[in-house]
Amino acid sequence: MQQQNRFIPEAGSIVAIRYKTGEYIGEVMEAGSGPRALVKVLAVLKHPDQGDLHNPQNPDVPLFHERRALSYTEKTNIPYSDLAPYKGEIPSYPESLKAALESEIAGLDRLKRWAERGLGQLEQLRHEYKL
Repeated sequence: MQQQNRFIPEAGSIVAIRYKTGEYIGEVMEAGSGPRALVKVLAVLKHPDQGDLHNPQNPDVPLFHERRALSYTEKTNIPYSDLAPYKGEIPSYPESLKAALESEIAGLDRLKRWAERGLGQLEQLRHEYKL
């Protein structure tokens, strides 16, 4: 079996982070021989998904989870497999949070409009099929 090379950053490195269903830019605070690095959040790239992850896009679940983005300078332990080098400008946390939240809302709105349009067409077909 071939061993996969994993990215192990040095302290102070700027990285892209996957954490649960969100994505962030962070600064590595501690990295070592363990399986995880301690990372401080600097910006949000993708807002976490809402709802039950085991039943995606199902609103009829007993507990519809609210997931907040990690906070500015919040520190979290991230497996090396969920880290990647980040190159580029780091946006301010408030601007990045706003952009990520608006992107998530726009995506859900698009999905909602797609579902409504599909339902309308299916209702028309039901009528045409005389069902």
